[in-house]
Amino acid sequence: MLRNTSSSWGTLSRAFHWILGFAIIGMLASGWWMNHFPARADRFFYRSIHADIGYLVLLLTVIRLAWRGVNPTPELPPDTSRWQRIAARVSQGALYAVTILVAMLGWAHSGARSPDYSDWFGLFHVPQITSPDKAAAAAYEDRHIFFAYVLLALIVLHLAAALWHHFIRRDRVAARMVDGAAG
Repeated sequence: MLRNTSSSWGTLSRAFHWILGFAIIGMLASGWWMNHFPARADRFFYRSIHADIGYLVLLLTVIRLAWRGVNPTPELPPDTSRWQRIAARVSQGALYAVTILVAMLGWAHSGARSPDYSDWFGLFHVPQITSPDKAAAAAYEDRHIFFAYVLLALIVLHLAAALWHHFIRRDRVAARMVDGAAG
């Protein structure tokens, strides 16, 4: 089933979840690697690839939000407390918001650099949202890195919640994102 129901995630929502999940974790790992190893001659190449994937993550996140907007969100089990429902909604919203913020700060950093990272895999140039400015580039990069750590913390919280649902509550909240079966 392509679309969500009130009790399960559809194929497209699950594909967005896993593709973006792995891409974002890969981006966090590559960003950490780029910033914790000595500068190399091929640094621009790796940062360009990181930016190219970042543009794609931003696009897929916006498409995912649009898809989510026209599909029902599977309900939590009826015995879920009010505070847990609020926490789930707030944490999901924060994951989307911070993902977009990190990508937008990366994009702003790209435009403020000279040369920028606008050449998307050599296929076309991504329009930049900022102008070259060395001080602004440094500020965007610092904020990009800070919010990447915030995103990492949100992902850890998300994974902890999924493990709690699976192993402690033993409900199907986490499992239905894997198999798509109602729960």
